Amino acid sequence: MTHPFEIELEVSLPASPEQVWDAIATGPGIDSWFMGRNEVDPFEGGVAAMDTGGRREEAMITAYEYGARFATRSTTAEDGQFMACEYLIEGRDGSSTVLRVVHSGILGDSWQDEYDALRRGWPFHLHVLREYLTHFAGRTAVPVFAVAHGRSARDARAAFARGLSLPIPITKGARAHAEPAGLPALDGEVVWSDDERFAVRTVDGLYTFHHGPTGLAGMFHHLFGPHTEAAEAAWQQWLTTLLR
Repeated sequence: MTHPFEIELEVSLPASPEQVWDAIATGPGIDSWFMGRNEVDPFEGGVAAMDTGGRREEAMITAYEYGARFATRSTTAEDGQFMACEYLIEGRDGSSTVLRVVHSGILGDSWQDEYDALRRGWPFHLHVLREYLTHFAGRTAVPVFAVAHGRSARDARAAFARGLSLPIPITKGARAHAEPAGLPALDGEVVWSDDERFAVRTVDGLYTFHHGPTGLAGMFHHLFGPHTEAAEAAWQQWLTTLLR
């Protein structure tokens, strides 16, 4: 049985409308704070695509009004399921911008779990967007994705804490340190922490660590510095070894 949903959020960002547009409506911009590797055709009727670990998802661009409105909609499945996302940009005095996000559509049989995941995830992603525009404005990141299986969500979080020299519970403001083989050391501050994920900001990256209820653990990193060519393989090895 399908079920309609709508999630609406608003965030104030320390950036111009043009900077916000570049972050939410271009492939390199989305790569710098959201998930996966992204491609965006710069016109209404074009395609917005995201690749996460080899899984590609596409949506049609239904609105492309530079600096003001960007919207996408996935194709409708046989049972009526689809996803639509709209970004509305409003400039404010003092070089700040208000971004309103409306995510809507039709979910499937497990709609409640899907809705809960979306409802919990969007505040986190918008926080990362704010971190990006605050600390890395004008730069674009190389996205890094890795995933591995642990025994449980609790074990995965404990493993992350151990690998990053973090205390339990992991709290905002804590200092993280890791030395993945073949990469520069990670030294940074926890800027978000909830029951499913936490994020660390360093001088050259935004690092996200996520653990699901079954023990599946994943990482979505946004790297702004040098030495990114082998970063995904190195982080995958770090995660796989950590969860053994």
